[in-house]
Amino acid sequence: MRIRRCHGYELEKAQPNTSEDFFNRSEVTFVEDGEEKTLHVLYVRYFDELFPSFTPYKQNPIFTVNGRDVYFKDIVALVCLLKNPSFRHRKRVYINEEKEFHRYFEHIEFTKLQEVFAALETKGEYELASPLLFIVQPS
Repeated sequence: MRIRRCHGYELEKAQPNTSEDFFNRSEVTFVEDGEEKTLHVLYVRYFDELFPSFTPYKQNPIFTVNGRDVYFKDIVALVCLLKNPSFRHRKRVYINEEKEFHRYFEHIEFTKLQEVFAALETKGEYELASPLLFIVQPS
């Protein structure tokens, strides 16, 4: 699988009576078996305020790679795809429970995420050999 793009953004109200402004969307675009796909993860924006409690990151942007500021919302879909590889067969995932959201970030090798973004900035894609390389293995 080749990761092509990781991006997140805050939704804005389309109409006065809608609740989009309570949500963020994170997207990861990848190529598998010659087909380009995008996984869209919609989650409660409030979770962005909690990320220091379940990641090593303390502020946004969480890191900078080759001049690109990477924000927490940029990594959410990537982390979900790494933790649950069956999501490659889905287009959309909705997460509204804090415990479920937190579980996706358990045992992630956060330092390796910077490698993905570095490759995206320099090569335009990242070759993902195995999602297991991003999971902390028990010693």
